[in-house]
This record gives sequence, C-alpha cells and structure tokens, in this order.
Amino acid sequence: MKVGDCMTREVKIANPEHTIRQISQLMGRLDAGVMPVGDNDRLVGMITDRDIVVRGVALGKGPDAKVREVMSSDVKYCFEDEEVEHVLDNMGDLQVRRLPVLDRDKRLVGIISLGDLARNGEAAEAGDALVGISKPGGEHSQTAH
Repeated sequence: MKVGDCMTREVKIANPEHTIRQISQLMGRLDAGVMPVGDNDRLVGMITDRDIVVRGVALGKGPDAKVREVMSSDVKYCFEDEEVEHVLDNMGDLQVRRLPVLDRDKRLVGIISLGDLARNGEAAEAGDALVGISKPGGEHSQTAH
C-alpha cells in the first residue's frame, strides 16, 4: 500500500509568524496535536501541542510567542508514493508518530499518522513502529533541544 492511499489530505498549515495562542486555538478546533508550518509555499517546520508546552510555556514564553520560536525546523517527511511499510520503519527509527507527506515536487499534500496506518490495515506494522517510537530519548526528544 502507498502512503497516498491512507494519508489525511485536508491539512491546515501554520505560519511561522502566527502566535502560539492562534495555533493552539486552531489545533483545538481541529482536534489536532500537530500542524505543518509553511512559509512561501514551502514546508519549514512542524509544531505540536507538546512543542507549545515544553518549548513555550515551560520556558516562560507567553501566548504571543511566535510559532517559529517553538516549532521543530528539522522536518522529517515522506512521499505520497512511498510504500507504507518503509514509512512505518522510518517512523519507528525517527521516533515520530506523524509525518508530513510531500509529492515529488516537495509540495505538502497531506499528513500520515500511526492512527491512519492502523485504521487502514497496517495495525501490526503500526504496533511495531510504536515500539521504536516509545523508546526514551531520540533525536526528537524534547529534552534534546
């Protein structure tokens, strides 16, 4: 199965100049814990609810702090034409639960999550990826920043 067959296509994009209050409110309305960050039609980061708490609130940043101050700028991604099994392996290795999905022109076309994969017949593989993701530490650990 290809990533494009099971990803979420309707994705809202945050701007690096938005405030964390604006993005928190939008995440609440969308019931989303992550948003891609785009600038001039390019993916420049990802922001999660955890980024807002750990890199924002916990460090004394107020609600008017900019997204660019707390987002992850080292964006890991996958392509819509990649095989799901390969992406799941990468998610486990990278210790991430979600990845932005790009087309081969590197334009954002969606987002893929472990939940998307589990709901689309990849439950065992999603479980294997979760084992890797759940290990303490890793490149995307909040304590590494």
